[in-house]
Amino acid sequence: LGNAEPLEPRRGSKMGDNGLQDRNGVNRAVKSICDIMRRGNCAGALQYVPELTWILFLRILDEREEREQHEAEALGVSFRTSLEHPYRWQDWAAPDGAKRRELQEGALGSFFGFVNTELLRYLKGLKNKPDASPRQKVISEVMTGVERVRIDTERNFLDVLDKVNEITAETVDPTHVFTLSQVYEGLLLKMGEKGNDGGQFFTPRQVIKAIVQVIAPAVGETVYDPGCGTGGFLAQSYEFMHDHLGDQATAEQLETLKQRTFWGREKENLIYPIALANLVLHGIDKPNLWHGNTLTGMEIYGGLFAGAPTQFDVILTNPPFGGKEAKDAQTNFDYKTSATQALFLQHVIRSLKDGGRCGIVLDEGLLFRTNEDAFVKTKQKLLNDCNLWCIVSLPEGLFVGAGASVKTDLLFFEKGRPTRSIWFYDMTDIKVRKKTPLTLKHFEDFFRLLPDRADSELSWTVDMDERKRLAAEESRPFKEEAQKKAREAAECKDKEQTKALNKESKAAAAKAKEIEDAVYDLKAVNPNKKPVVDTRTPEELLDLIEAKGREIAEALAVLRTHGNG
Repeated sequence: LGNAEPLEPRRGSKMGDNGLQDRNGVNRAVKSICDIMRRGNCAGALQYVPELTWILFLRILDEREEREQHEAEALGVSFRTSLEHPYRWQDWAAPDGAKRRELQEGALGSFFGFVNTELLRYLKGLKNKPDASPRQKVISEVMTGVERVRIDTERNFLDVLDKVNEITAETVDPTHVFTLSQVYEGLLLKMGEKGNDGGQFFTPRQVIKAIVQVIAPAVGETVYDPGCGTGGFLAQSYEFMHDHLGDQATAEQLETLKQRTFWGREKENLIYPIALANLVLHGIDKPNLWHGNTLTGMEIYGGLFAGAPTQFDVILTNPPFGGKEAKDAQTNFDYKTSATQALFLQHVIRSLKDGGRCGIVLDEGLLFRTNEDAFVKTKQKLLNDCNLWCIVSLPEGLFVGAGASVKTDLLFFEKGRPTRSIWFYDMTDIKVRKKTPLTLKHFEDFFRLLPDRADSELSWTVDMDERKRLAAEESRPFKEEAQKKAREAAECKDKEQTKALNKESKAAAAKAKEIEDAVYDLKAVNPNKKPVVDTRTPEELLDLIEAKGREIAEALAVLRTHGNG
């Protein structure tokens, strides 16, 4: 991207005069803003996305409150803005703002002086007001990580403000409802790319869309993500539910959707304010996000989570891969392990209402591992307490772009009745690369088969009741052997013989447990795939090696001839 030219301050733009009518137009505008930020000391996405987040947030907030004030005046009701003069965008950031003119006409450095001290201090302190509104608490939390303006010069900063000022509801075609939020999601994707170190907070949006489509949250249900990252699952759920309401939505339904539906938790200081801003940009007025460690319960800020239900109707999440938790995180759980995802799965089961539905991305290692007791017991609880009705084996390399090479699966389950059978779907033949990413089109066959959970070359059903019955049958002789040896050891008078019998008893019991635990190896192994077997004889392989050797010798001879020439 080329460097953007500095903008002269402009007064209110009319719709379309700056090419922002559609997503591409907004995308170009945001990219030009990022160009200015990159030349102004915010080189990478992890620097310029958080910086643009708070600036864009304050711009959209100002416009939203101005619209709400006009609506209130039309209805003859009072309205109190979240920010006082001169801390509103229209005062200090808009090109024709009174405070901005005053600062620009003042001494060199006075603009940064106002923003870095007075403005930031005011915004961060809003949540501490005795009568702070939910929106004021959101504003303070979005600003938590902002210590000062990161952009290097006042001129570059003013150029950014001028360009952000042009991104308004007036300049974006209203038919593109989520234009701005989608462009912002594109910025978050930049954070998730390999080398930007933000991939741990970002789930590919096509995966999120597929999960939301399967679970289909409805207005009136609560939606929860215990490790929400940048808020992708919650934002996509809002879009899905909003679209399904359509033009028939009542004021009460919209109020419920925007205020009381979406709940989440996030630990990282850098990501938490970005999640808040992302949800607000999508149209969620009150993002009920808790800042702290989900597993230990250690809270950084819980002011937006007040009144949260203890259990939720819908849980959509992608817990961190490969994490290791200390003892303090394990104390809250029945099955103690350092594996982050195993603890998150226990948290999810506990947090889901009876009848509640969950879609979750899990490391495949958690599914097939049966060599650790906590893994087996966690999966045993999942299958006993919930109907795990579907597992989708995702393509390899899906998270490689974000710096994670882990193989992942999607799990869908409903709490309240045990698992009798699991329908599997295999997507591992799809090759995911940077230039050929996973798309919703790749899920078409899955969605076609989903209503009947039909079997095909890529889908099959595992009868878990039958698997348990066969395991019990196979383990029975070993259990009987273990009991028999234990009785003999109890009756034996010879010390060495008793020791040997106890050893045999433990070995037989361990074998029985191994057979029974194998029931909880839930890895998707497609029975319809024919193994590739090399049927060539040793003689044929030797002939092939000899022929290849001759080819190499001839090629080397040609190279030597050219070299000598």
